[in-house]
Amino acid sequence: MEKEAFVTKEQIEEIVKKYPTPFHIYDEKGIRENAMRVKQAFSWNAGFREYFAVKATPNPFLMRILQEYGCGFDCSSRTELMLARAVGATGEAIMFSSNDTPADEYAMAGGLGAIINLDDITHIEELEHILGRLPKTMSCRFNPGGLFQLSNGIMDNPGDSKYGMTTKQMFEAFRILKGKGVERFGIHAFLASNTVSNDYYPQLAKQLFDLAVRLEQETGADIAFINLSGGVGIPYRPEQEANDIFAIGEGVRRVFEQVLVPAGMGDVAIFTEMGRFMTGPYGALVTKAIHEKHIYKEYIGVDACAVNLMRPAMYGAYHHITVLGKEKEACDHVYDVAGSLCENNDKFAIDRALPQIDMGDYLFIHDTGAHGFSMGYNYNGKLRSAELLLQEDGKVELIRRAEEPKDYFATFDCFTIADALCEG
Repeated sequence: MEKEAFVTKEQIEEIVKKYPTPFHIYDEKGIRENAMRVKQAFSWNAGFREYFAVKATPNPFLMRILQEYGCGFDCSSRTELMLARAVGATGEAIMFSSNDTPADEYAMAGGLGAIINLDDITHIEELEHILGRLPKTMSCRFNPGGLFQLSNGIMDNPGDSKYGMTTKQMFEAFRILKGKGVERFGIHAFLASNTVSNDYYPQLAKQLFDLAVRLEQETGADIAFINLSGGVGIPYRPEQEANDIFAIGEGVRRVFEQVLVPAGMGDVAIFTEMGRFMTGPYGALVTKAIHEKHIYKEYIGVDACAVNLMRPAMYGAYHHITVLGKEKEACDHVYDVAGSLCENNDKFAIDRALPQIDMGDYLFIHDTGAHGFSMGYNYNGKLRSAELLLQEDGKVELIRRAEEPKDYFATFDCFTIADALCEG
Protein backbone atom coordinates (compact mmCIF):
# COMPACT_ATOMS: atom_id res chain seq x y z
CA MET A 1 0.00 0.00 0.00
CA GLU A 2 1.46 3.36 -0.98
CA LYS A 3 1.28 5.95 1.77
CA GLU A 4 0.31 9.39 0.55
CA ALA A 5 0.33 12.62 2.51
CA PHE A 6 -3.02 14.37 2.75
CA VAL A 7 -1.34 17.76 2.30
CA THR A 8 1.06 19.00 -0.35
CA LYS A 9 4.30 20.91 -0.03
CA GLU A 10 2.52 23.98 -1.40
CA GLN A 11 -0.19 23.75 1.26
CA ILE A 12 2.37 23.43 4.03
CA GLU A 13 4.33 26.39 2.72
CA GLU A 14 1.17 28.48 3.08
CA ILE A 15 0.29 27.06 6.51
CA VAL A 16 3.72 27.77 8.02
CA LYS A 17 3.35 31.46 7.22
CA LYS A 18 0.92 31.53 10.15
CA TYR A 19 1.69 28.37 12.11
CA PRO A 20 5.39 27.47 12.25
CA THR A 21 6.55 23.87 12.40
CA PRO A 22 6.43 21.51 14.14
CA PHE A 23 2.71 20.85 14.37
CA HIS A 24 0.24 18.00 14.24
CA ILE A 25 -2.36 18.35 11.51
CA TYR A 26 -5.56 16.32 11.13
CA ASP A 27 -7.62 15.52 8.05
CA GLU A 28 -11.27 16.31 8.79
CA LYS A 29 -12.52 14.66 5.60
CA GLY A 30 -10.70 11.42 6.39
CA ILE A 31 -11.96 11.33 9.97
CA ARG A 32 -15.56 11.89 8.89
CA GLU A 33 -15.47 9.26 6.15
CA ASN A 34 -13.92 6.70 8.50
CA ALA A 35 -16.43 7.38 11.28
CA MET A 36 -19.24 6.83 8.80
CA ARG A 37 -17.71 3.53 7.68
CA VAL A 38 -17.52 2.29 11.27
CA LYS A 39 -21.12 3.26 11.89
CA GLN A 40 -22.26 1.47 8.74
CA ALA A 41 -20.17 -1.64 9.42
CA PHE A 42 -22.00 -2.28 12.70
CA SER A 43 -25.41 -0.94 11.69
CA TRP A 44 -26.79 -4.49 11.91
CA ASN A 45 -26.68 -4.10 15.71
CA ALA A 46 -29.40 -1.77 16.94
CA GLY A 47 -27.52 -0.76 20.09
CA PHE A 48 -24.08 -0.32 18.56
CA ARG A 49 -21.94 2.53 19.79
CA GLU A 50 -18.31 3.44 19.24
CA TYR A 51 -16.82 4.91 22.42
CA PHE A 52 -13.86 6.85 21.07
CA ALA A 53 -10.82 6.36 23.31
CA VAL A 54 -10.14 9.92 24.44
CA LYS A 55 -6.56 9.06 25.42
CA ALA A 56 -5.74 8.57 21.73
CA THR A 57 -6.46 12.17 20.70
CA PRO A 58 -7.86 14.30 23.53
CA ASN A 59 -8.98 17.27 21.50
CA PRO A 60 -12.55 18.59 21.84
CA PHE A 61 -12.71 19.75 18.22
CA LEU A 62 -12.10 16.21 16.99
CA MET A 63 -14.38 14.75 19.66
CA ARG A 64 -17.23 16.96 18.45
CA ILE A 65 -16.76 15.70 14.90
CA LEU A 66 -17.04 12.10 16.11
CA GLN A 67 -20.14 12.94 18.16
CA GLU A 68 -21.91 13.76 14.89
CA TYR A 69 -21.63 10.06 14.01
CA GLY A 70 -23.06 8.84 17.30
CA CYS A 71 -19.78 8.25 19.09
CA GLY A 72 -19.52 8.26 22.84
CA PHE A 73 -16.27 8.54 24.76
CA ASP A 74 -14.11 6.07 26.62
CA CYS A 75 -12.37 7.92 29.46
CA SER A 76 -9.67 6.72 31.82
CA SER A 77 -9.00 9.74 34.04
CA ARG A 78 -10.58 12.77 35.68
CA THR A 79 -9.44 15.19 33.00
CA GLU A 80 -10.70 12.92 30.23
CA LEU A 81 -14.06 12.83 31.98
CA MET A 82 -13.96 16.63 32.10
CA LEU A 83 -13.26 16.75 28.35
CA ALA A 84 -16.20 14.47 27.62
CA ARG A 85 -18.45 16.62 29.78
CA ALA A 86 -17.15 19.78 28.10
CA VAL A 87 -18.27 18.58 24.64
CA GLY A 88 -21.72 17.76 25.99
CA ALA A 89 -21.44 14.02 26.56
CA THR A 90 -23.64 12.84 29.41
CA GLY A 91 -24.72 9.64 31.10
CA GLU A 92 -24.13 6.43 29.20
CA ALA A 93 -22.46 8.29 26.34
CA ILE A 94 -19.41 8.06 28.60
CA MET A 95 -17.61 4.81 29.42
CA PHE A 96 -15.18 5.06 32.33
CA SER A 97 -12.50 2.39 31.94
CA SER A 98 -9.63 2.87 34.34
CA ASN A 99 -7.36 0.86 36.58
CA ASP A 100 -5.80 1.53 39.99
CA THR A 101 -8.53 4.17 40.14
CA PRO A 102 -8.39 7.10 42.62
CA ALA A 103 -11.56 7.64 44.64
CA ASP A 104 -12.21 11.13 43.24
CA GLU A 105 -12.27 9.75 39.70
CA TYR A 106 -14.87 7.12 40.59
CA ALA A 107 -16.89 9.87 42.27
CA MET A 108 -16.78 12.05 39.19
CA ALA A 109 -17.70 9.19 36.85
CA GLY A 110 -20.61 8.29 39.11
CA GLY A 111 -21.74 11.91 39.26
CA LEU A 112 -21.77 12.12 35.46
CA GLY A 113 -23.84 8.94 35.18
CA ALA A 114 -21.08 7.29 33.14
CA ILE A 115 -20.96 3.53 32.69
CA ILE A 116 -18.25 2.40 35.08
CA ASN A 117 -16.17 -0.48 33.77
CA LEU A 118 -14.61 -2.20 36.81
CA ASP A 119 -11.07 -3.42 36.34
CA ASP A 120 -10.91 -5.48 39.53
CA ILE A 121 -13.29 -7.33 41.83
CA THR A 122 -11.80 -5.63 44.91
CA HIS A 123 -13.12 -2.28 43.64
CA ILE A 124 -16.77 -3.21 44.19
CA GLU A 125 -16.86 -2.44 47.90
CA GLU A 126 -14.82 0.72 47.46
CA LEU A 127 -17.07 1.99 44.67
CA GLU A 128 -20.19 1.33 46.73
CA HIS A 129 -18.67 3.28 49.61
CA ILE A 130 -17.71 6.22 47.36
CA LEU A 131 -21.06 6.49 45.57
CA GLY A 132 -23.33 5.43 48.41
CA ARG A 133 -24.96 2.85 46.18
CA LEU A 134 -23.91 1.11 43.01
CA PRO A 135 -25.29 2.27 39.64
CA LYS A 136 -28.00 0.18 38.02
CA THR A 137 -25.71 -0.46 35.04
CA MET A 138 -22.18 -1.78 35.51
CA SER A 139 -19.49 -3.36 33.37
CA CYS A 140 -16.61 -5.66 34.27
CA ARG A 141 -13.31 -6.05 32.45
CA PHE A 142 -12.32 -9.61 31.57
CA ASN A 143 -8.81 -11.06 31.25
CA PRO A 144 -8.77 -14.73 30.15
CA GLY A 145 -5.05 -15.10 30.81
CA GLY A 146 -2.69 -17.11 28.65
CA LEU A 147 -1.78 -16.09 25.12
CA PHE A 148 -4.12 -14.61 22.55
CA GLN A 149 -3.56 -16.20 19.15
CA LEU A 150 -4.94 -15.79 15.67
CA SER A 151 -4.28 -18.02 12.69
CA ASN A 152 -1.16 -16.01 11.86
CA GLY A 153 0.38 -16.45 15.31
CA ILE A 154 0.49 -15.01 18.81
CA MET A 155 -0.96 -11.50 18.94
CA ASP A 156 -0.47 -10.63 22.62
CA ASN A 157 -0.10 -12.03 26.12
CA PRO A 158 -3.14 -11.21 28.30
CA GLY A 159 -1.70 -13.36 31.07
CA ASP A 160 1.05 -10.79 31.52
CA SER A 161 -1.36 -7.86 31.53
CA LYS A 162 -2.32 -5.93 34.66
CA TYR A 163 -5.87 -5.39 33.40
CA GLY A 164 -9.12 -7.20 34.08
CA MET A 165 -10.57 -10.08 36.09
CA THR A 166 -10.11 -13.83 35.79
CA THR A 167 -12.97 -16.02 34.61
CA LYS A 168 -13.71 -17.10 38.19
CA GLN A 169 -13.69 -13.49 39.38
CA MET A 170 -16.10 -12.46 36.62
CA PHE A 171 -18.71 -14.91 37.87
CA GLU A 172 -18.16 -13.88 41.48
CA ALA A 173 -18.29 -10.18 40.60
CA PHE A 174 -21.55 -10.54 38.68
CA ARG A 175 -23.17 -12.37 41.59
CA ILE A 176 -22.01 -9.73 44.07
CA LEU A 177 -23.11 -6.85 41.87
CA LYS A 178 -26.49 -8.42 41.20
CA GLY A 179 -26.94 -8.92 44.93
CA LYS A 180 -26.22 -5.23 45.48
CA GLY A 181 -28.91 -4.10 43.07
CA VAL A 182 -27.15 -3.83 39.71
CA GLU A 183 -29.69 -4.58 36.97
CA ARG A 184 -27.83 -4.26 33.64
CA PHE A 185 -24.42 -5.74 32.98
CA GLY A 186 -21.69 -5.35 30.45
CA ILE A 187 -18.53 -7.28 29.58
CA HIS A 188 -15.35 -5.63 28.34
CA ALA A 189 -12.01 -7.03 27.17
CA PHE A 190 -8.87 -5.82 25.42
CA LEU A 191 -6.64 -8.72 24.48
CA ALA A 192 -4.31 -7.42 21.75
CA SER A 193 -3.01 -4.06 20.57
CA ASN A 194 -2.83 -2.67 17.04
CA THR A 195 -3.90 -5.84 15.26
CA VAL A 196 -3.77 -5.58 11.48
CA SER A 197 -6.14 -8.48 10.93
CA ASN A 198 -9.83 -8.70 10.14
CA ASP A 199 -10.02 -11.75 12.42
CA TYR A 200 -9.25 -10.07 15.77
CA TYR A 201 -12.67 -8.66 16.64
CA PRO A 202 -14.61 -11.77 15.49
CA GLN A 203 -12.37 -14.08 17.51
CA LEU A 204 -12.52 -11.83 20.57
CA ALA A 205 -16.28 -11.60 20.12
CA LYS A 206 -16.56 -15.41 20.15
CA GLN A 207 -14.77 -15.56 23.52
CA LEU A 208 -16.88 -12.80 25.03
CA PHE A 209 -20.17 -14.06 23.59
CA ASP A 210 -19.54 -17.55 24.99
CA LEU A 211 -18.69 -16.02 28.36
CA ALA A 212 -21.80 -13.83 28.26
CA VAL A 213 -24.09 -16.80 27.69
CA ARG A 214 -22.55 -18.65 30.63
CA LEU A 215 -22.71 -15.59 32.89
CA GLU A 216 -26.35 -14.92 32.11
CA GLN A 217 -27.35 -18.56 32.53
CA GLU A 218 -25.37 -19.19 35.72
CA THR A 219 -25.76 -15.87 37.55
CA GLY A 220 -29.09 -14.64 36.20
CA ALA A 221 -27.48 -11.31 35.28
CA ASP A 222 -28.99 -9.39 32.38
CA ILE A 223 -26.18 -8.86 29.87
CA ALA A 224 -27.05 -5.59 28.15
CA PHE A 225 -23.86 -4.95 26.18
CA ILE A 226 -20.54 -6.46 25.19
CA ASN A 227 -17.64 -4.09 24.67
CA LEU A 228 -14.96 -5.29 22.25
CA SER A 229 -12.77 -2.37 23.32
CA GLY A 230 -9.93 -1.31 20.99
CA GLY A 231 -7.09 -3.23 19.40
CA VAL A 232 -8.14 -2.80 15.77
CA GLY A 233 -4.98 -1.35 14.31
CA ILE A 234 -3.71 0.58 11.34
CA PRO A 235 -0.99 -0.16 8.77
CA TYR A 236 1.95 1.94 9.91
CA ARG A 237 4.16 0.33 7.27
CA PRO A 238 3.41 0.75 3.56
CA GLU A 239 3.62 -2.99 2.93
CA GLN A 240 0.85 -3.73 5.43
CA GLU A 241 -2.73 -4.17 4.28
CA ALA A 242 -5.29 -2.05 6.07
CA ASN A 243 -8.09 -3.60 8.08
CA ASP A 244 -11.46 -3.81 6.33
CA ILE A 245 -13.97 -2.53 8.87
CA PHE A 246 -16.88 -3.95 6.86
CA ALA A 247 -15.32 -7.43 6.91
CA ILE A 248 -14.70 -7.01 10.64
CA GLY A 249 -18.29 -5.94 11.30
CA GLU A 250 -19.62 -8.84 9.23
CA GLY A 251 -17.38 -11.28 11.10
CA VAL A 252 -18.73 -10.08 14.43
CA ARG A 253 -22.30 -10.31 13.08
CA ARG A 254 -21.82 -13.95 12.09
CA VAL A 255 -20.55 -14.88 15.55
CA PHE A 256 -23.40 -12.89 17.11
CA GLU A 257 -25.90 -14.93 15.10
CA GLN A 258 -24.16 -18.20 15.98
CA VAL A 259 -23.77 -17.66 19.73
CA LEU A 260 -26.02 -14.97 21.19
CA VAL A 261 -29.17 -15.24 19.09
CA PRO A 262 -29.76 -18.98 19.83
CA ALA A 263 -29.27 -18.20 23.53
CA GLY A 264 -32.07 -15.64 23.41
CA MET A 265 -29.60 -12.76 23.71
CA GLY A 266 -30.15 -11.12 20.32
CA ASP A 267 -30.84 -7.75 21.97
CA VAL A 268 -27.31 -7.38 23.35
CA ALA A 269 -25.64 -4.14 22.20
CA ILE A 270 -22.15 -4.20 20.74
CA PHE A 271 -19.74 -1.47 21.82
CA THR A 272 -16.25 -0.65 20.55
CA GLU A 273 -13.53 1.68 21.80
CA MET A 274 -11.31 2.33 18.82
CA GLY A 275 -8.95 5.23 19.22
CA ARG A 276 -6.14 4.37 16.84
CA PHE A 277 -8.44 3.12 14.08
CA MET A 278 -10.72 6.16 14.30
CA THR A 279 -8.13 8.91 13.96
CA GLY A 280 -4.64 7.42 13.63
CA PRO A 281 -4.19 7.58 9.83
CA TYR A 282 -5.78 11.02 9.65
CA GLY A 283 -3.11 12.88 11.58
CA ALA A 284 0.51 13.72 10.83
CA LEU A 285 3.43 15.48 12.45
CA VAL A 286 4.89 18.06 10.08
CA THR A 287 8.47 19.09 10.83
CA LYS A 288 11.27 20.91 9.02
CA ALA A 289 14.82 19.77 8.34
CA ILE A 290 17.10 22.28 10.08
CA HIS A 291 20.48 20.53 10.37
CA GLU A 292 22.50 17.76 8.80
CA LYS A 293 25.36 15.87 10.38
CA HIS A 294 27.94 13.63 8.76
CA ILE A 295 29.77 11.38 11.22
CA TYR A 296 29.59 7.60 11.40
CA LYS A 297 26.09 7.86 10.01
CA GLU A 298 24.14 10.45 8.07
CA TYR A 299 21.79 12.46 10.29
CA ILE A 300 18.98 14.85 9.49
CA GLY A 301 18.02 17.08 12.41
CA VAL A 302 14.43 18.33 12.45
CA ASP A 303 12.63 20.91 14.56
CA ALA A 304 10.39 18.28 16.17
CA CYS A 305 11.58 15.77 18.74
CA ALA A 306 10.28 12.88 20.83
CA VAL A 307 8.18 15.22 22.97
CA ASN A 308 6.05 15.74 19.85
CA LEU A 309 5.89 12.02 18.98
CA MET A 310 7.08 9.58 21.59
CA ARG A 311 6.25 6.25 19.94
CA PRO A 312 9.46 5.74 17.94
CA ALA A 313 11.64 6.51 20.97
CA MET A 314 9.48 4.58 23.44
CA TYR A 315 8.58 1.48 21.42
CA GLY A 316 10.87 1.59 18.42
CA ALA A 317 7.64 2.12 16.49
CA TYR A 318 7.74 2.70 12.75
CA HIS A 319 6.18 5.84 11.32
CA HIS A 320 6.44 6.35 7.58
CA ILE A 321 8.00 9.61 6.40
CA THR A 322 7.22 11.53 3.23
CA VAL A 323 9.54 14.35 2.17
CA LEU A 324 6.99 16.77 0.80
CA GLY A 325 7.64 17.77 -2.80
CA LYS A 326 9.94 14.79 -3.33
CA GLU A 327 7.34 12.03 -3.42
CA LYS A 328 8.49 10.82 -6.84
CA GLU A 329 12.23 10.99 -6.17
CA ALA A 330 14.31 7.89 -5.54
CA CYS A 331 14.87 6.88 -1.92
CA ASP A 332 18.60 6.56 -2.45
CA HIS A 333 19.87 8.18 0.75
CA VAL A 334 19.96 6.52 4.18
CA TYR A 335 19.42 8.71 7.23
CA ASP A 336 18.70 8.71 10.90
CA VAL A 337 16.07 11.42 11.38
CA ALA A 338 16.65 12.91 14.81
CA GLY A 339 15.34 15.53 17.21
CA SER A 340 17.20 17.73 19.67
CA LEU A 341 16.55 15.99 23.00
CA CYS A 342 19.48 14.98 25.19
CA GLU A 343 18.57 11.33 24.60
CA ASN A 344 20.06 9.13 21.89
CA ASN A 345 16.71 7.42 21.25
CA ASP A 346 15.23 10.73 20.09
CA LYS A 347 14.92 9.50 16.52
CA PHE A 348 11.92 9.34 14.21
CA ALA A 349 13.70 6.95 11.86
CA ILE A 350 16.87 4.85 11.93
CA ASP A 351 18.70 3.84 8.75
CA ARG A 352 15.70 4.98 6.72
CA ALA A 353 15.94 5.13 2.92
CA LEU A 354 14.61 8.53 1.85
CA PRO A 355 15.11 11.00 -0.98
CA GLN A 356 17.95 13.45 -0.53
CA ILE A 357 16.85 15.86 2.18
CA ASP A 358 17.87 19.49 1.91
CA MET A 359 17.70 22.03 4.69
CA GLY A 360 14.25 23.58 4.77
CA ASP A 361 12.49 20.49 3.43
CA TYR A 362 9.26 19.57 5.18
CA LEU A 363 8.86 16.02 6.48
CA PHE A 364 5.36 14.58 6.83
CA ILE A 365 5.46 11.90 9.53
CA HIS A 366 2.42 9.69 8.95
CA ASP A 367 -0.16 8.14 11.27
CA THR A 368 0.18 10.38 14.32
CA GLY A 369 -3.56 11.00 14.64
CA ALA A 370 -3.73 8.73 17.69
CA HIS A 371 -1.18 8.43 20.49
CA GLY A 372 0.83 11.19 18.86
CA PHE A 373 0.29 14.61 20.42
CA SER A 374 -1.45 12.99 23.38
CA MET A 375 1.73 11.28 24.61
CA GLY A 376 3.70 14.54 24.58
CA TYR A 377 5.75 15.77 27.51
CA ASN A 378 8.12 18.59 28.50
CA TYR A 379 11.52 16.96 28.97
CA ASN A 380 14.43 19.36 28.36
CA GLY A 381 11.91 22.16 28.72
CA LYS A 382 10.55 21.40 25.27
CA LEU A 383 7.11 22.78 24.55
CA ARG A 384 4.19 20.94 22.97
CA SER A 385 3.30 21.88 19.43
CA ALA A 386 0.12 23.25 17.96
CA GLU A 387 -2.66 21.05 16.57
CA LEU A 388 -4.30 22.07 13.30
CA LEU A 389 -7.38 20.82 11.50
CA LEU A 390 -7.39 20.65 7.71
CA GLN A 391 -11.06 21.28 7.06
CA GLU A 392 -13.05 19.73 4.27
CA ASP A 393 -13.00 23.00 2.33
CA GLY A 394 -9.21 23.16 2.46
CA LYS A 395 -9.02 25.85 5.14
CA VAL A 396 -6.92 25.28 8.25
CA GLU A 397 -8.19 25.85 11.78
CA LEU A 398 -6.03 26.10 14.89
CA ILE A 399 -7.57 23.61 17.35
CA ARG A 400 -4.84 23.84 19.98
CA ARG A 401 -2.20 26.56 20.13
CA ALA A 402 1.44 25.73 20.64
CA GLU A 403 2.70 25.97 24.20
CA GLU A 404 4.71 29.03 25.19
CA PRO A 405 7.31 29.42 27.93
CA LYS A 406 4.65 30.95 30.18
CA ASP A 407 2.78 27.62 30.06
CA TYR A 408 5.90 25.74 31.18
CA PHE A 409 6.32 28.06 34.18
CA ALA A 410 2.61 28.41 34.98
CA THR A 411 2.58 25.83 37.78
CA PHE A 412 5.31 27.57 39.80
CA ASP A 413 2.68 29.43 41.79
CA CYS A 414 5.01 30.48 44.59
CA PHE A 415 8.11 31.14 42.47
CA THR A 416 7.83 34.81 41.61
CA ILE A 417 10.69 34.84 39.10
CA ALA A 418 8.56 32.72 36.77
CA ASP A 419 6.84 35.75 35.23
CA ALA A 420 10.15 37.38 34.46
CA LEU A 421 11.46 34.20 32.90
CA CYS A 422 8.41 33.93 30.68
CA GLU A 423 9.03 37.39 29.26
CA GLY A 424 12.09 36.08 27.44
